[in-house]
Amino acid sequence: MKYLPLALAFTTPAHAALRFGCATVSIQRLDPLVEPGRIPSAHLHQIVGGNAFNATMEGDIAEKATCTTCTFSENFSNYWTAVMFFKHPNGTYKRVPIMQNTALPNGINGGMTIYYTQHDFVSNGKEKITAFRPGFRMTVGSPTYNVQPGGRGNPGLRFVCLENKGTRFPELATFPSRPCRGGIMTVHHFPACWDGKNLDSPDHQSHMYNTVREAFTPAGPCPASHPVRVPQLAFETLWDTTEFNQWWPEDGSQPFVLSYGDGGDSLGYGTHADYVFGWKGDALQRAMDSDCMFQGCENGRPLKSQSVAQMNACRVKDFVGEDIDSWLKYLPGQDPEKL
Repeated sequence: MKYLPLALAFTTPAHAALRFGCATVSIQRLDPLVEPGRIPSAHLHQIVGGNAFNATMEGDIAEKATCTTCTFSENFSNYWTAVMFFKHPNGTYKRVPIMQNTALPNGINGGMTIYYTQHDFVSNGKEKITAFRPGFRMTVGSPTYNVQPGGRGNPGLRFVCLENKGTRFPELATFPSRPCRGGIMTVHHFPACWDGKNLDSPDHQSHMYNTVREAFTPAGPCPASHPVRVPQLAFETLWDTTEFNQWWPEDGSQPFVLSYGDGGDSLGYGTHADYVFGWKGDALQRAMDSDCMFQGCENGRPLKSQSVAQMNACRVKDFVGEDIDSWLKYLPGQDPEKL
């Protein structure tokens, strides 16, 4: 792949915006960024994208994957987040199923909605956007994040209490504290300013800079330390919590918990997401240089796309082999002796 010199990075205006679905490729305890090589990792993740996903991911994963669960068949990137569980009044846990966004084709196996935008949710903007490079990776959020009383939580990480699958607002800084008629959506919105040098950093975040204070709002100018504008990446995950509304505690306490043990009054502040770039060749740059919008980018205009059946057929080997679907006494990876 050839890249434009940094000095030319803002010479050509563009206004593409991608929104597409990715079916689930695996749900297991692996985390190649934070815990590379460890099988199993500390907590459970919901993973979408290419089938090169494994405990240790290095180099250009687009050269290693043979299929992808995403709409665009040239996109072998991986995207993952923590999993949501419901805690029954009897103390057992049940994994909350995932459902597709109503804006996407029917039949997608759970997964996520992925965005590569340039300005905000409504407008594309007209800035030159530089695609991520092979080997690029980043995270947003942290399981250890703490917020001061009255704070707005971690910027760009938001929750929506759904009336239906099409509900988008209001975006909440805190996890919904009441039963939601249509389920709960989590939004993970990544920084869009890159230092132009490092494909990663020890904390997986310092090579990026966030100029967005809320999810899907216009980003401010990139600082001199991180001058390269990259796509504003975002994940939306829709959790079908409706089957559990009947068991919402009478005292109003929070019955949901994220897979790293975040629950109670602090639920949601530690939500986080991970990304490893894996687009084939110059596919993402071609999209960012085009004027396509959402589904208008499919079918070779300019990106190759695939059917829902092909998306759903792509899977990753289960390296851990543990029960995640029954009613469980403990969260996967949880040590009962430390509870």
